[in-house]
Amino acid sequence: MNILVLHGVNLNMFGRRDPAQYGTATLADIDAALAALAAELGVGLSTFQTNHEGEMVERIHQALDDGTAGVVINAGAWTHTSHAIADALAILTAPVVEVHMSNVHAREPFRHESVLARVSAGSIAGFGVMSYLLGLRAAVALARR
Repeated sequence: MNILVLHGVNLNMFGRRDPAQYGTATLADIDAALAALAAELGVGLSTFQTNHEGEMVERIHQALDDGTAGVVINAGAWTHTSHAIADALAILTAPVVEVHMSNVHAREPFRHESVLARVSAGSIAGFGVMSYLLGLRAAVALARR
């Protein structure tokens, strides 16, 4: 079983971007923590980050045919704006879990709504790096059902 973790726009700047909101872990730190947990859970892991919406859509399309059993996505700001990413995720038969490092519901009003929610099994927010780890656990559990 392989789980795909998608990191969206600006998330390559973790560790440097607003540490008060996102902490000091880098994207490499997050991916390493995810890889360790995936090994513990006995699943394969693929990660992908892009700042280009079309590339994100293309990677989601690729997941239709590459054996992806579950998806964890932190789309960054695209969470609130990208119907294209939501539509691409809707094509998948694998479960999708939305994650956010910060508590988006305690932030600016535009962050309170997710266009990805309609195609996600659930959302985990506000736990920093642990949001990703909880999201991976959820995706694995849903894929094993």
